[in-house]
Amino acid sequence: MRTARTAIFALTALALNFSPALAHDAGHSLEGDDDARGNTHEIRDKAGERVSWRDGNSRDPVVKLKLLGINDFHGQLSPRTVAGRPAGGAAVLAAYLKAAAGSAQDGSLIIHAGDHVGASPPNSALLQDEPAVSVLNLLANRDCAYLTARTHLMPKCNIVGTLGNHEFDEGLTELQRLIHGGNSSKGPFLEDPWRGARFPYVSANVVSAATGKPVFTPYAVRIVNGVRIGVIGAVLTETPSIVTPSGVAGVRFLDEATAINKYVKELRDQGIRAVVVTIHKGTTQSSYTGQTRPDVQNLSGAIIDVVKQLDDDVDVVISGHTHAFTNALIANGNGKPILVTQAFSASTAYDDIDIAISRITGDVVEKSAAIVTTWGDAGPGLSPDVATAQLVAAADSRVAPLVNQLIGVASSDITRAENSAGESALGNLIADAQRIVTGVQFGFMNPGGIRADLAAGEVTWGDLFTIQPFANDLVSMDLTGAQIKLLLEQQWQGQGTPRILKTSGLTYTWDASRALGDRVIQILDAHGTPLNPAGTYRVTVNSFLAGGGDNFLVLVNGVNRIVGLVDLDALVTHVKTLAQPFTANIEGRIQRIN
Repeated sequence: MRTARTAIFALTALALNFSPALAHDAGHSLEGDDDARGNTHEIRDKAGERVSWRDGNSRDPVVKLKLLGINDFHGQLSPRTVAGRPAGGAAVLAAYLKAAAGSAQDGSLIIHAGDHVGASPPNSALLQDEPAVSVLNLLANRDCAYLTARTHLMPKCNIVGTLGNHEFDEGLTELQRLIHGGNSSKGPFLEDPWRGARFPYVSANVVSAATGKPVFTPYAVRIVNGVRIGVIGAVLTETPSIVTPSGVAGVRFLDEATAINKYVKELRDQGIRAVVVTIHKGTTQSSYTGQTRPDVQNLSGAIIDVVKQLDDDVDVVISGHTHAFTNALIANGNGKPILVTQAFSASTAYDDIDIAISRITGDVVEKSAAIVTTWGDAGPGLSPDVATAQLVAAADSRVAPLVNQLIGVASSDITRAENSAGESALGNLIADAQRIVTGVQFGFMNPGGIRADLAAGEVTWGDLFTIQPFANDLVSMDLTGAQIKLLLEQQWQGQGTPRILKTSGLTYTWDASRALGDRVIQILDAHGTPLNPAGTYRVTVNSFLAGGGDNFLVLVNGVNRIVGLVDLDALVTHVKTLAQPFTANIEGRIQRIN
């Protein structure tokens, strides 16, 4: 056993070299931000209203099963604040899930919809997110087993997971190690040896680029009180555009609906007619007044197009990725109502889904759902799960020497909140750090890579890590003025939602009324001089952007590349050099007309 001193030294070395292959999902500028999508009591109350459907013609005897869905956990071991109240954290979430499972008539099944790991706080991320997997291992029943022992069987195991884009942050090899076991080269951490997950991961649309065969088992079959139910997994096909190329090397992502339907048919051939899909792709259900409407009038998002293509035997879709809530009945192309759910993110809620399965036909004849917020000051949250709390305490202790290092003092809150032009104070701080530390003319930072706000007061290494947890290298390169213009135009081109880059060293003006490809009107350098389209400029971006991430494809053509510091190290260095206490503001670097 290593001494505590040796362990602390190894952890510090780990963090200082925390760079290989990590990439982030910048596909949603608000991903990871429940403040914008669920941090009011009104939204949480609406999410908690139950949506129901029943086959009025069925009089069959049934088995009643409770599905407990979670999504986008992102290694959130510690509690958060929602609407001014404590919510979530692994121990509180575990208490809620255990209480809900205990109320199930015939059995329960925990299903996660991806991004269980990645973009995590330090107490999970610095330990290669093994604690996040351990949280579910603690919830696993005696019928679950480590995957090295029995890969996809375990018909009575109470947990099934799928892949999100963040599962690919460090590439397939690390993903397989995390799931199947084996010590990280940076470990061991809390468990030695690391044995992996005690539950299966399923994914129908991630296949080997070499063989075309699924990389993971496409589905799992569970038996509850004599009735069988199938669980099929999938991840958004756009994953390669929001993960660095090294993260998805060797795999391909097939059309979600096509892949899911293929395995629905295979399940049907086995006589299984109750099917649940867990998919890392979602929508945003807007707030409204009055009684919950179980329809699609207030929904938007790519998941709807997938649902409309699904086979009639799909009954429930547990979704993720957008960090919002969804609780609605969405009709597929044949008019079959499919229950679609999503429970915000980061352990602050879960899907409480009840289904009744006919013992005669095997069909789901009744289904309902509510999105339950895991308040820490009420209900099961008043008694956090003891074993999980001990796990979190051990993780906290393991990373404390590094995480608690004081870096500076912020005189006021510095947030990701964007003005109407797309500029943010925290984005300015980060872009400045990357430009100044690398000594270039311009810096650009993608909004999805900024994962948390910076509160006023003492700023620790852990605070800055939480803001920039991906350990992307900084890449300096030469671009022409024309290429910089194209880069800024790509903020709206090929994007599901605009991704406004945060800038340093230049200012620009854009017009929302102009056509795509012609929205940027003027670009000025730090001296107020317009950029010369034929001129050459030195810029710095993170390695995710440098590889064309978020469809900023022009950056792939940058020349004279030099790979420098990890982005977090640049931010730490920059903050240390600022006059203390420091702050950052929206300065008018980005101007919008119309």
